[in-house]
This record gives sequence, structure tokens and C-alpha cells, in this order.
Amino acid sequence: MTTLQNGPTVRPTDTETSTPGQPYRALPGLTETPGRWLHGWQPESAAQWRAGGRQVARVNLAVSVFAEFLGFAVWAIWSIVVPQLPAAGFALTVDQMFWLVSVPSLVGATLRIPYTFAVPRFGGRNWTIVSALLLLVPALGLAWVVNHPQAGFGVLLLVAALAGVGGGNFASSMANISFFYPETEKGKALGLNAAGGNLGTAAVQLAVPLIITAGAGIALDRAGLVFIPFALLAALLAWRLMHNVADAKADARSFAAAIRVRHTWLLSFLYIGTFGSFIGYSGAFPTLLKSQFPEMGLSIAFLGALVGSLARPLGGVLADRMGGGVVTVASFAAMIAGAGGVILGLRAHSFGLFFGAFLWLFVFTGVGNGSIYRMIPAVFSATAADRSPSGLLAAKRTAAGCIGIAGAIGAFGGFLIPRGFALSTTAAGSIVPAIGVFIGAYAVMTAVTWAVYCRRAGALGSGVI
Repeated sequence: MTTLQNGPTVRPTDTETSTPGQPYRALPGLTETPGRWLHGWQPESAAQWRAGGRQVARVNLAVSVFAEFLGFAVWAIWSIVVPQLPAAGFALTVDQMFWLVSVPSLVGATLRIPYTFAVPRFGGRNWTIVSALLLLVPALGLAWVVNHPQAGFGVLLLVAALAGVGGGNFASSMANISFFYPETEKGKALGLNAAGGNLGTAAVQLAVPLIITAGAGIALDRAGLVFIPFALLAALLAWRLMHNVADAKADARSFAAAIRVRHTWLLSFLYIGTFGSFIGYSGAFPTLLKSQFPEMGLSIAFLGALVGSLARPLGGVLADRMGGGVVTVASFAAMIAGAGGVILGLRAHSFGLFFGAFLWLFVFTGVGNGSIYRMIPAVFSATAADRSPSGLLAAKRTAAGCIGIAGAIGAFGGFLIPRGFALSTTAAGSIVPAIGVFIGAYAVMTAVTWAVYCRRAGALGSGVI
């Protein structure tokens, strides 16, 4: 039995051994009780942080990134499976194929708010175990349904919807990691967590085509079966290495406060344009490649999600130096140019132009993701009426609520963009009208960002947002 400073006697755990360099053995003011619950966790305490708190946070972050990576991969799995379904005996219309691509995003976006509140309710470690095990449901469902073409579109759509649980993982993972880091290091930690998760989309689009075609023929059920050992591993690592923070509380008041602020809705609207575009294009891109340039195959479809994921931290860095408003305006302008290039590539049937323009689009969706995330706390800090320390702290909490709301609303873009492609193809026989609508939306978002957050004569124009 080991007694930690200022706390009761508790049973030693793996992280409380006498091995030098292991995370905490006697962090000031911290105790651990059965179930790996931490009591007295204070990342803002310099003494606790230096004595081993940083190592504890890093271990939790590492496992969280892995679990979120898998969540994004499962969320995106149907993007790479859908183009292969006709070869597996499924007779699907273009509209039905885009429904299968878009419905996981719809479910994932809807789950983000409840997943956020699950962390303080059940514990970050506990919920990571549960959310990792929940990934088995869509994985096993996919493995079964792709071998039953007679099941019907309704069953296929229901199984695809199950993949939405992977989209909820982002919200719970970000909420959990926010409790482990001090304010001075929280931005970097959350950026790594988000980027690691986003890379799951690229990874699944790279790996699954190789997995399902290994050997003779196409074995689509492997696209689901491959996740089973990884989901079990993520749950095991969370159970063995992660912690629950007993002092983490659900801050429903921050959400309620954020709902009443107009900037929450403006920033959420802008986030549809960046993150919504990233997840929407990621979901639709393999199907677009298959339909527009069938001779090229799907082996390069992953590059879009990859460059978009890698560009996200760059957006945050640029926003720190230049201001999030300026970087966001530039991102939307670049996305307009990229969408125009896609149209030119389609009209000329130039794969090089089409593919290059789409990669350009993906890069600036990522840059915009990073810059808007940086804008949110800056906006709420700049607009705080009470400039006292307590007033600024309240603004910071309201900004956290805004981040949760914007993350959920932005994810609905993953549903809207594929549905836009479906409606455009059905009505006009081409995706060009849909891209034209997207260009118009980006133009409006550019104007809103400039008018509210960059214009010198505006209320926020005198600062760097």
C-alpha cells in the first residue's frame, strides 16, 4: 500500500512503482483510487506538473490519439467501401451511393455534444474504453452486410449509419485531453490530438484498398474485420494506461452561455466551410474519382485527406503569427480558386488539373480548420465586457462551449457536401452545379469573416483575431 501526499492510503498501480522515470509516485496533492481515478489533479500546479504530471498527461494523450485515430478511420470507412459495392453485387444509384457516404457524418455530428458530456459523467478513461469497443459494432456490421447484396438498401444505410459512432469520438477525446493540460500547453496538445484523429481518414483510404484486394478477388468484409483487433487494443490500452479525472465537471453553463452569443453561430457557420468541407470532401472524394475518372483507380484517394490533416497545425501556427481572421479569409479565397480549378478539370476531362485542384482544396480546408480553432478563444477574449481576471476566465469557459458547438455544427458539412453532389448529379448529370454552390458559400463566408473579424472599421478590427 502507498500513501500519496495529502491523501488516503490507496493500492499501488503500474504508474506508482519505484522504477525511475515512471510517471508520478507522489505528486503533490494527488491521490489515485481504484478504477484509476485521479483526485486532486491540478495541471496548473507547477509543482505537480514538474513532479510527473506532464508524463501522466502525455500517456493519456498518446492513447487518446490512437483511439481517436481509429474513430475517424471507422467514421470514414464507407467513403472507400462505397465505390467497391457494385463489384460486390450491389445495384445502387448515384444518389444511394452518396447517401451511404453522407449518413455517417450526419450521425457523427449529432453524437458530438452527448459524447462531450460523457467524459465528465463517466470518466475519460472509462469512456475511451466504451467508445473504442463501440467501434466493433459498425466494423462487424460492415463485414456482414457487404456479403449480403440481397439485404436491401435500407439495411445497408442502417449499417453505414452505425459508423457515425466514430465521429463522436473526436468530441469526447478533445474534452478529455482538455482536463489534463495547463492552459499554456493545452493548444498544442489539442492540436496534436485533432491532427492525429484526422489522419485516420487518410489512413483508412490508403490501407483498405490494399487490404481488400490482397490475394485473389475483392474481399470487402476485410474492410470491417481489420478494425476488430485495433479496437480491442485501444480499449485495452485505455484500461491499462489512462486515467479518469475525478475533478472534471460537466460545464453545461459554458454551452448555455455560448448559445446566447452571436459569435458562436458565426464561427460555427464558418467552421462548416472548413471542417465540414474537409470531412465532406474526404467522404465523397473516392466516389468522385471512381465516377469521373474510373481509369485512375482508388489508390491515390487518400492523399486528399492526408494533406488536409497535415495542413491543420499549419493553420494554427499561421493564425498565431498573422491573426486567425486574416488566415481564414485567405483560406476561403484559396478554396474558391481550388473549386474553380476542379470545374475546369472536369470540363477539360483533365485528371491532373482535377486532382491537383482538389488537393489544393484539401490543404486550405485544413489551414482554415486550424485558424478558426485559434480564432474562437481570441474572439471571446476580445469581446469580454468584464476585463477582470474572473471576467476573462468566464470568457474562456464560454469559448470552450463555443468550440464544442462549432465542432458539432461544422461536422454537418460532411453530410451536406455529399448530398449536394448527389442532388447535382441527379438533376444535371454533373457535379459542376454543386461545386458552383460551394463556391458561392465560400464567397459568403469570406465576406462574413472579413466584415466581422478583419475590417478596420469593425468592432474587432483594431485587434488581431
